[in-house]
Amino acid sequence: MESSELLKKVRKIEIKTRGLSSQVFSGEYHSAFKGRGMAFSEVREYIPGDDIRSIDWNVTARFNHPYVKIFEEERELTVMLLVDVSASGNFGTNQQFKKDLITELSAVLAFSAIENNDKTGVILFSDKIELFIPPKKGKTHILRIIRELINLEPKSTGTDINLALRYFNNMIKKRCIAFLISDFMNAGYEDAIKIASRKHDLAALRIYDPREEEMPDLGLVRFTDAETGVSSLLDSGNINVRRDYNIWFRQTNAQTTELLNRCGVDHVTLRTDRPYVQPLINLFKKRERRA
Repeated sequence: MESSELLKKVRKIEIKTRGLSSQVFSGEYHSAFKGRGMAFSEVREYIPGDDIRSIDWNVTARFNHPYVKIFEEERELTVMLLVDVSASGNFGTNQQFKKDLITELSAVLAFSAIENNDKTGVILFSDKIELFIPPKKGKTHILRIIRELINLEPKSTGTDINLALRYFNNMIKKRCIAFLISDFMNAGYEDAIKIASRKHDLAALRIYDPREEEMPDLGLVRFTDAETGVSSLLDSGNINVRRDYNIWFRQTNAQTTELLNRCGVDHVTLRTDRPYVQPLINLFKKRERRA
């Protein structure tokens, strides 16, 4: 992509998503995520009324007098975006491609993070780790993330969520907030997502296009899998073919929902042809109620 065209796209996304982040999401983000961690501050002498569970028994034994640990709310958080950049993101039939919505959502979350002085990092993945950007603060860093999301040409076309989660678990040792953004057209990641949700504060954003939900009646059509390149000739005019596809989609969707619920991962489903603001706010509010 030409640098001038890239800059225009980055600027357009920045204007839209930064406005949303500061005007709509910032407060919701703050309420949902701020103060979820406590950091050790100091040890001081026990004062009547202190919680006895806070007593530091090692220091108490050393000085023969009770001391308690003091903790402070962690004000600085780390946000990690695990972003699916596989070839299935190049699908879209109405307002935008799935990858365009994914880019916009990533930008909104990143700008919400810097509004609260948090660090943001990114793992872009297909069935390989395409790019890792370590967590940092600042607008310049966020604009780099947006540039990479727009301009990256993945080396591979497939999806491996298990690989992305294992890489994330290995690279990010300290507990953080993480958003897994994908169409979840993949399987075999249950163990990795269980570990990630125990170690980190993980949420999932599921993206799909309405035409993935229901096959249109277009007669005899050749469909090609964007990730594998495999083509199939299907008679979409046949009501049984369309019904079987719809059943498969709904079953796959239900299995993903059940897996995320079982692993304790908050999630929201977003369509390419519908606004994402309210569903995302609802996700934040749900997390706030549980905090």
